[in-house]
Amino acid sequence: MKTFEGKIMSDVAFDVVVVGSCMTDLVSQAPRLPKAGETIHGHKFFIGFGGKGANQCIQAARLGVKTAMICKVGKDFFGENYIQNFKDNDVHTDFVWQTSDAATGAASITVNDAGENAIVIVAGANLLLGEEELQQALPAITKAKVLVCQLEISTQTSLTALQMAHDNKVKTIFNPAPAVPDLDYSFYRVSDVFCCNESEAELLTGYSVNNAEDAHRAAEELLRRGCAAVIITLGPQGCVVLKAQDKTSTHVPSTAVKAVDTTGAGDSFIGALAFYMAHHPAMPLEDMVHKANQVAAVSVQAVGTQTSFPFKRDLPAELF
Repeated sequence: MKTFEGKIMSDVAFDVVVVGSCMTDLVSQAPRLPKAGETIHGHKFFIGFGGKGANQCIQAARLGVKTAMICKVGKDFFGENYIQNFKDNDVHTDFVWQTSDAATGAASITVNDAGENAIVIVAGANLLLGEEELQQALPAITKAKVLVCQLEISTQTSLTALQMAHDNKVKTIFNPAPAVPDLDYSFYRVSDVFCCNESEAELLTGYSVNNAEDAHRAAEELLRRGCAAVIITLGPQGCVVLKAQDKTSTHVPSTAVKAVDTTGAGDSFIGALAFYMAHHPAMPLEDMVHKANQVAAVSVQAVGTQTSFPFKRDLPAELF
């Protein structure tokens, strides 16, 4: 057991624990996307920190809860950098493992002047996070207030983590992204909050989702599969919230803002939702969603992914 600030690690209780992915984003901006075999000149290049799991964890941490990340990176330059990024954001890194068997996950992204992109993701070390690491992190998982999972790591690892949390009465948020059409139904039964966007809801249910009414129908189908509550995010149209005990869904509109860059907005929303579930467990889910929407609305008004995620100090006091 690692010691941590003089305490045995198992004695530390975290508000939010995220089991998920870390990706290094390698972003090139060019006038257009190159054709096969073509080399073109771009006008800007930058390296960013991404990965759905890490994004969600960092947004929660910036709002002021004690967070821990459970993930795997490579024993390489990007892995070392990512660990430092977590530390810089006050995320506990005792459960960030490094491996020599794969590189840190990376996303090579080309963006054209119209804002369209072409992305190649190499999950790398993310896919090597498994049962053994979860067992080592079990004390942190079982003592957490909220556990968050997605699908950018091995599906089985996500499911096992959610099951561990669920068995120990820890509240769970599951974000089925990137979506898979044949998701194991066990995921629904261990999700206190099942949160997806309209395209993920379509893929999972087979219903087309273009508005709040469509989202209600898809949410009913997802509830039937066993989750306790469903949130379907609809971008500028806000969200639809449906809880198992309710007959009608609630449409929570979003604040109208001028979006500069929507990358990572969904992760900002989920990180904020985890914050509210941990910090204000008695708050109605619809109110949490309304506030999380406002946090995500701030993130889309700045460029970048984690660089656009607001800190508590950047937000109005009434959100806390």
